[in-house]
Amino acid sequence: MTDRSTNDLLGTLRSSVLAWWLPFAAMLLAIPLPDGLKTAIWVVALAWMGGACMFNARRCGRVHCRYTGPFLLAMILPVLGHGTGLVPLGDSGWLWLGLIIGGGMAAIWWGSERLLGRYR
Repeated sequence: MTDRSTNDLLGTLRSSVLAWWLPFAAMLLAIPLPDGLKTAIWVVALAWMGGACMFNARRCGRVHCRYTGPFLLAMILPVLGHGTGLVPLGDSGWLWLGLIIGGGMAAIWWGSERLLGRYR
């Protein structure tokens, strides 16, 4: 293991679960809830995961975290917009937001580390 990988929050199951998998699970479990509660849970989860990414990028230089952190934080705006009714996205709005968030994270993770490597 390199010095950078020992500081990577993705390096241990415990930290990975706390930083990303629990908030992600909370978002999934919130899907059937009323919009107000779902909005609050999604905003907190996105802020938590985005903050964890930003922290991890500074901590170990993980490449995809440099990009997924700001992406997740930016996704708070459309979630708030749809959840409050300011930007109605229709009956499938939550589905589209979930697909954009999940697909965006996967694409950023795969693409950035494929092009730039794991650490910088």
